[in-house]
Amino acid sequence: MNSPSTDESKIVLITGSSSGIGEATARRLAADGHQVVLGARRVDRLAALSDKIRAAGGRADYQQLDVTSIDDVRNFAERAHQRYGRVDVLVNNAGVMPLSRVDALRVDDWNQMIDVNLRGTLHGIAAVLPLMRARGAGHIVNVASTSAHRVDPTAAVYCATKYAVRALSEGLRQESRDIRVTVISPGYTHSELADHGGDPEVRAAVRAASDQLAIPASTVADAIGYAVAQPENVDVSEVIIRPTAQG
Repeated sequence: MNSPSTDESKIVLITGSSSGIGEATARRLAADGHQVVLGARRVDRLAALSDKIRAAGGRADYQQLDVTSIDDVRNFAERAHQRYGRVDVLVNNAGVMPLSRVDALRVDDWNQMIDVNLRGTLHGIAAVLPLMRARGAGHIVNVASTSAHRVDPTAAVYCATKYAVRALSEGLRQESRDIRVTVISPGYTHSELADHGGDPEVRAAVRAASDQLAIPASTVADAIGYAVAQPENVDVSEVIIRPTAQG
């Protein structure tokens, strides 16, 4: 385990941290010596993950979090700020991917993706940006997808939310001189993202492709760790990371 100095150790908030990329990022950043604050709906998993991080010598705190609620996200950020005196990094990772053709008209799935993937990212920004602006420093990491760079059939709405996250991030980066903004765009990654919702046949096809191609979530966490570790005057604006075999 690395042990950065007090000046280098950061207070890092991670949404969607009960599994997949969020869990792997929590492990990686805690191993790098940072204080991680975990947020997700499944509090039992957060508690178990926090225990494992602490057992490995890391520092972890957690709080139940629903990113679709602005009050929930503000409370998440403000509690961390009150406890630790600052918020250095937010990793906006929470996401859902219930895929289907547009003509299936799965409107509830569309709204869920908009609420979690886009609105949840906006809620995270709204919660931490005033705190970071007041300090004159901070780092917002938004997890998008290779689907923010290409559109595939059955993924139109998912891609739309991820294109929006990418556009939002670039706009925020251009508006900022003291806040760093990073977009991480993973391809097929081992996670639970494709396990829930959407058209069952599409879900099975995505799962089969993922089983063949997917990279470990820890690889994406390493990319996030790299971006976070850069000097304050260096902004890693975007990282696209995917399996070599992914088209």
